[in-house]
Amino acid sequence: MSASPASPVSARAAATVLLLRDRPQGMEVFMVVRHHEIDFASGALVFPGGRADPDDAAVAEALGGASHATPIHVAAVRETFEECGVLLARRRGEQGLVGAEVVQRLEAPRAALCRREAAFADILAAEDLVPATDLLVHFAHWITPRTQPKRFDTHFFLTVAPEDHLALHDGGEAVDSVWIRPADALDDAANGRRKMIFPTRINLMKLARETTAEASIGAARSAPIVTVEPEFVRAVPGGRELRIPLAAGYGGEIFLAHDMPASGGAQPR
Repeated sequence: MSASPASPVSARAAATVLLLRDRPQGMEVFMVVRHHEIDFASGALVFPGGRADPDDAAVAEALGGASHATPIHVAAVRETFEECGVLLARRRGEQGLVGAEVVQRLEAPRAALCRREAAFADILAAEDLVPATDLLVHFAHWITPRTQPKRFDTHFFLTVAPEDHLALHDGGEAVDSVWIRPADALDDAANGRRKMIFPTRINLMKLARETTAEASIGAARSAPIVTVEPEFVRAVPGGRELRIPLAAGYGGEIFLAHDMPASGGAQPR
C-alpha cells in the first residue's frame, strides 16, 4: 500500500563524501558521472556516496561508539572505497592511512563488495584495518522532501584525499570521474556542459567559498549543521523556487531549481 501525502515514506540513511585536494590552480573536489541507464539523474555529475548498509552498524560498534564512529560515518568510508577506490583506513594501532599498495591489493575484494558478494567488515578484518572515521568532517545534512515516493536522509562529509590513492570511478553506477574546482563545475552546469541535480549545485556553491582544503574543513568544523529538507514554493519560468533554511548557511532561503529536480527518488549528492 503506497503512502499518502499525510504519511510520508521513511527516509533511508545515506552518506556522501567530498574528497578534496589542493592544486596550484586551486582546491579541487572529486566527482563522478552517474551511468546513463540509471533511472534518475542519469549522466549527472555528483559526489561519491550511497545508502547505509545494516553491516555498517556492526563495524561502528566495533570502533567503540565514538562520536565520529557512527554507522553513517562507516557508510561514508565504505562508499568512498566502493565508488572511487579511496580507502580511508589505518592499520590497527597506527596513525597514518594505508598506502596505495594496500588499496591495489584490495582491488578484487573491492569489486566483490560492489557486487554485494563481500562484506566490508571482512575486508577490513583480513588486513587488520580500522576505518579512519575521525577524518570525516560533517559538511551538510539533506533530506529528500516528504512528498517524494523514495526518500534519503543524507549526511555530507569533507575529507582530504590521500595523495597516493588513485581516485577512479567504479565503472558500474559511475561511468566517469573528474577532479574539478567547485567554481568550474558550477560554470559547466550553468552553461549546459554537465548535468547536475539541485543538492549537488547548492553544496558546490557552499564549497566554492573557500580556496583550500584546509580552509574548507576549518569552515565546516566551525559551522553548525542545520538539516535541509527543500520545500516547493512555486513554479516560475525556467524551473521551480525551493525554500531551504536560512540558518543552513547557503547564503539565502529561496533558490531556483532550474536544473534537475531536487528529489524524485535520488539520493541528494
